[in-house]
Amino acid sequence: MRTPAATVVVPTHAGARRLPVLFQALESQDTDDFEVVVVVDGDADGTADVVAHWSARLPVRSVVFAENQGRSAALNAGAASARGRVLIRADDDLEPAPGYVSAHVRQHEEGEHGAIGLYLNSLPDTPYARAYGMRADARFREQALAAPPDGQWRYWAGNVSVLREVHERIGGYDARFRRYGWEDVDYGYRLHQAGIAVRIVPELSAVHHVAATTTTIRALRALHSGAARETFVGIHGAEALSEPSKGTGTWDRLVRASAALVSERTLSLYGPAVDLTGRFLPARAAEKLVALAVESAGLAGIRYPERARSRF
Repeated sequence: MRTPAATVVVPTHAGARRLPVLFQALESQDTDDFEVVVVVDGDADGTADVVAHWSARLPVRSVVFAENQGRSAALNAGAASARGRVLIRADDDLEPAPGYVSAHVRQHEEGEHGAIGLYLNSLPDTPYARAYGMRADARFREQALAAPPDGQWRYWAGNVSVLREVHERIGGYDARFRRYGWEDVDYGYRLHQAGIAVRIVPELSAVHHVAATTTTIRALRALHSGAARETFVGIHGAEALSEPSKGTGTWDRLVRASAALVSERTLSLYGPAVDLTGRFLPARAAEKLVALAVESAGLAGIRYPERARSRF
């Protein structure tokens, strides 16, 4: 059996509806020198059947967990099953261009490093997207592209690649990260600490169909991300993040006061109210209402990680 140049590793949970878009994009690649390993992290919706259906058209196979084990475990299982020299991690809601796999493989023709492709987020036309999501996405991309070389590791996420031997050397993803997010940041940081350059490559950018389409969903993810951040700090120390000191202005005080009230229940009430009323407010006011939910939820996750109870 021929050894492929790359393995695309796709962790998924309840991804039966999302995966066909990714599979269609992978079917249209300008190379066939790759395989796809989908790790079904607890089959809640017949995802394994979707993968089996597509295996007649695409070199794809699945690894199926009997129950949800978390994204780190899924990513490590996919890497363990991979045969390719290059491991490409792809979220199950990506829609990459035809040159996606080839471009990732080219990044690893010489030397050892980690390659990051940014998301080209596709947001539906919702009150959240108009008030906050599109602007926040633009700001994030600007910040990422302006990041210094020694700080680009922080953008490791769901469109990245590394040599399989490098993945094995650093020990894969840390299974202590069970909450949403930060297993990626931890992985990027460990690459950086191992002396492996991590760089953002604009040509690797891929369309990403955003799951956070409402204020509630975005704020819930911020809550869980804040909680996961504390796992990172517990392992590596706060100094690893080199974050700016917290502000003392009126907005900062409001965020801190609001964080004390944040829970998954309060966000489920506040978010719809913001999305409903925001369409009638000036754009700046609507953006601030969403920002208050997101920023206070992120801080609440840091201060009260036990409030992040649901699963992603």
